[in-house]
Amino acid sequence: MNKKEISEIRRLFTPDRCPFTRICGCYVDGEKNKVMEMKDAFLSLQEEDMFKYFDIFKKTLSGSIGKNLMDLEFPLEQESEGGAQQFLYRLKSSGLKDDALLEAFYDKVIESYREPENYFIILVHGAYDIPRRAKDGLEMFDASEDVYDFILCSICPVKLAKPGLSYKAETNTISERIRDRVVEPPVSGFLFPAFTDRNTDLHNILYYSKNPDELKQEFSLQLFGCNPPLSAASQKETFNTLVADTLLDGCTYETVKALHESLSQLIEERKDDPEPLTLMKEDVKSLLESTGADDSALEHFDAEFEQTAGDSQSPLFVSNVVNTRKFEIKTPDINISIKPDRTDLIETRILDGRPYFLIPADDSVEVNGIPVKPAYPKD
Repeated sequence: MNKKEISEIRRLFTPDRCPFTRICGCYVDGEKNKVMEMKDAFLSLQEEDMFKYFDIFKKTLSGSIGKNLMDLEFPLEQESEGGAQQFLYRLKSSGLKDDALLEAFYDKVIESYREPENYFIILVHGAYDIPRRAKDGLEMFDASEDVYDFILCSICPVKLAKPGLSYKAETNTISERIRDRVVEPPVSGFLFPAFTDRNTDLHNILYYSKNPDELKQEFSLQLFGCNPPLSAASQKETFNTLVADTLLDGCTYETVKALHESLSQLIEERKDDPEPLTLMKEDVKSLLESTGADDSALEHFDAEFEQTAGDSQSPLFVSNVVNTRKFEIKTPDINISIKPDRTDLIETRILDGRPYFLIPADDSVEVNGIPVKPAYPKD
């Protein structure tokens, strides 16, 4: 799914466009016991509750594609009878009215979700009449032909409210407030099936993780039968290692600067594209070649890629491997952060046999917030 498709589904989470037919939930304690279960027609909820659920569902479809939101493709065996995809398909097709399927789903989540805290599993069923789009991009709601039938799951921590004082109107006093258990924003979730090319995609699922560096791979593997791609931090580490190990002595400041500029330019050129910008194996190789890597360095690129990235066919998201907001230089004792469009201010020199990074200090300079004057040599 791309940004536009995710936004189209998120826009449905309002009272006037609400696609939801039924909502179910299971509150699980830290000992993995089912404390409470709920089942309701979504439109029978109190309006205040409805808005709170809308906020949770929007959070479950929030964040960056490739960091918080990931398209996962079901392996073929999971689409056979008894597979994870087939189970989710039956759950969706039941409209969440099959109690046995619901209990089996809760059991699968509880078995695979490794968290010591209490949490609330929310599962909602929806149906969306997909409007056609005219050539000018406007939606034609009276020309719908297809229905997107889906389930959305949100897993929310339930934590004890912080202690404090509160005003008691009945006694007109200030005293310790009652510490309720509060349902917090979701930390994990999924949308099934995916909404790809504005239509039902039964072969994929959109997976959400609030923390892009903790994708809960065991949870994804057991519940969906598929592994999520590398986390955002792992993708960056993989890319950096691949560049350093491929270029070796050719991995200079100028080369890394050229890489950063090339990737930043790609992001700028594709900023209006709803599809995320990604790099496959050959893209990385071409990028290194375009930034000056010689033939001898590229000769062992394939071996380095296999050793660093393994046989994974998952792409590297450009937004994960380059930071377009800053350019950093680090040594064991010094960190320098520069605006990406002012890397020309950094100069490399060899002075008395030692390499240095030189930074001009003829503009305003502050040290610990105090403006200082550069120390010019005395005549």
